[in-house]
Amino acid sequence: MINKAFLLFPAQGAQFPGMALDLLEQGGERVKSLFALATKIQGKDMAELLRDSSPEYLKRTDVSQPAITLANLAAAAYLAEKGIKAAGCAGFSLGEYAALAVAGVISDEDCLSLVTHRGNAMQAAIDRIQAGAEPPGMAAVIGLAPEQVESLIAEWKTSGLVDLYAANINSPRQVAVSGSAAAMNEAEKRFKEAGAKRFMRLAVAGPYHSPFMQEAADAFASALEKVAFNDPAVPIFSNVTGKQIQSGAEAKALALRQIVEAVRWTDEEAATALLGPEALLEAGPGKVLQGLWKDTGSAIPCYGAGTAVEINEFIDNSR
Repeated sequence: MINKAFLLFPAQGAQFPGMALDLLEQGGERVKSLFALATKIQGKDMAELLRDSSPEYLKRTDVSQPAITLANLAAAAYLAEKGIKAAGCAGFSLGEYAALAVAGVISDEDCLSLVTHRGNAMQAAIDRIQAGAEPPGMAAVIGLAPEQVESLIAEWKTSGLVDLYAANINSPRQVAVSGSAAAMNEAEKRFKEAGAKRFMRLAVAGPYHSPFMQEAADAFASALEKVAFNDPAVPIFSNVTGKQIQSGAEAKALALRQIVEAVRWTDEEAATALLGPEALLEAGPGKVLQGLWKDTGSAIPCYGAGTAVEINEFIDNSR
């Protein structure tokens, strides 16, 4: 039996209609209580929302943030009911909130409440941004190392190419950038000249993890301030620093910075591996984090744990 499993929690983009409903149907009281709590906070039946919503509706930031967080927490609760307790946690972007809850930094109630406020604040900022004639966006730079992408952005900034930011350091060969329409057009040419294989525009609602989201951070700050953050009960890692979080006070400060700063996922992966987990489990919808972990070349396995079938198979195979 694997005794030292770390949980990884996915972010927006992983959502799909019907996610986590199998966990509700097959899970015990811990999973059911999470759905009841989320329903109370949202003022709507979350099982019904997940069952009946269209993919397009679930893409809305103010809808997807609480929905995905519920799915992430439900996966962790189902794992706990089966005897798999997290020995450590990390979450990509939004997924960091589920990680904070599972690591004991915030309560499940505060977690679900915070992501509701965060989703609303970000949706309002995105609505304003998208109302512009040429709204900013995001793109994946593929084929250049993260250090090279960040170095080029810094170099170009000194020569006048502003409003371009590294947003998600996803893997050794993929970095997502956020930028204004003009900056993105110019960056596409420059990154390709520098050797990038692709500059792929992303179909996302807004320029996440960049100063373009400062309005959302400002709106979210008051909700965040009211919540108590405890010291972590198990290791948890920060998107902003890529390092292990040492205290509740540090976690709280980083939660606000996370909205406007880059997700340093490759650094988190490296810090996680140093603690020697026996396995990693992607506790939530999708397989994105499994793919990014594979890109590290680590011998530590990473398994899907977002559905009842995946979790049951993992438990059966690890005995």
